[in-house]
Amino acid sequence: MSAEPITNYLAYLLAQANRQMTAQLESALSAEGVQIEHWRILEVLSDEQGRSMGELAELVLMNHPALTKTIDRMVSSGLVHRRADTADSRRVLVYATDHGLELVARLRERVDQHHDAVAEAVGSRKTEQLKKLLGDLIKNTE
Repeated sequence: MSAEPITNYLAYLLAQANRQMTAQLESALSAEGVQIEHWRILEVLSDEQGRSMGELAELVLMNHPALTKTIDRMVSSGLVHRRADTADSRRVLVYATDHGLELVARLRERVDQHHDAVAEAVGSRKTEQLKKLLGDLIKNTE
């Protein structure tokens, strides 16, 4: 019985691509002293709508305990704050502070440069195709 090389598995290729993209993005964000999770959180909160912890955890791809610790650190750093939901005082929403919004604007430039470099390396048409294929994969395998 001949085994297929691990590189024939989509799960492996996705993991390898994720590892590579994450390392490159971490490098781009390190100049600001920011972790990828902080950027994701600030990017989501940049619409100034506020998010519950459950919604935020899903959007930024973090489990609840890790998100809680990260948000605690970001509150201490003045990047985000918590506020009771005016529609339901039992719910707490997380918002970016002005300092957090200023930081995410700077981070967005670095993330856009990273995205542009990837698109240049692969080609913008293939980049858009890949984004569509990955979106379809995510949607159709939930």
